[in-house]
Amino acid sequence: MDAKPGNDDADSGWLIDEDLPAEEHQADSANAAPWRILIVDDDVDVHVVTKFSLSNTNFQGRRLSFLHAYNGAEALAVLRNNHDIAIVLLDVIMETNHAGLQVARQIREQLHNHLVRIILRTGQPGQALEHSIIVDYDINDFWCKTDLTTRKLFTTVITSLRTYASLAEAEQRLVHASAALARAHAAPLHIGLRADGAIDSANDGWCALVQAPREQLLGLPLSGMLAQPQQALFDALTDRQAWAGDLTVHDRTGASHALKALLISTEQDPLATLLLSAASPQKTDQHG
Repeated sequence: MDAKPGNDDADSGWLIDEDLPAEEHQADSANAAPWRILIVDDDVDVHVVTKFSLSNTNFQGRRLSFLHAYNGAEALAVLRNNHDIAIVLLDVIMETNHAGLQVARQIREQLHNHLVRIILRTGQPGQALEHSIIVDYDINDFWCKTDLTTRKLFTTVITSLRTYASLAEAEQRLVHASAALARAHAAPLHIGLRADGAIDSANDGWCALVQAPREQLLGLPLSGMLAQPQQALFDALTDRQAWAGDLTVHDRTGASHALKALLISTEQDPLATLLLSAASPQKTDQHG
């Protein structure tokens, strides 16, 4: 039997079919981080053929890098140590008849990795088996090896990479938004705003700044406390967009407070959080 490929085999010296879409082959991908693909199969030839079929593939200016595992334990070890794997090409039958299925379940339930795309491959086709696996396991595709031609493998991998990229981007946005909200709620001054611009919540710092108890502030329109109209702020609130700028707020005594403000939109109630940093209050004369 041929020697096993290395566990992280990223060279791309072989050619794939010349009729694969040319737009996926980009010359400027040399310096971009590769997409990492884990091949899990107890047959060395499957590793070799898979790499041969995909070795020159590029997607979004990034080539592919291959990692290799030959049983379930090795696969889980690689996944524990590599958190940026985009796709697992996973054989069903290895050391046991259900080794691949057990790995798929452990990826989701023990490693809590819901981002990686799992593509199952089996050498023993069966429609009833396929339907059962798709229903019972959190996988993203299922193929009989004899049906998975070079072109179909290419299409499946590119589709999976596109989905992975979208999910990873969404997850990163969620992380940034959560961090921003945590900073907002820990800030000395913040208020929650409803879609109509009314105050939904206010922390102690805001109540102290405007010198009003919280119960009197809730439900009031923020616009009524501003020295100048701020249409851009309320447009951003309506569109659920971020906004940053300067505000001048009047407190109950007539003092004006110059503030730096950052609006962070959310998908929950309140619709947005306004994070503020306050300057020293400036007393102004009031007439009438």
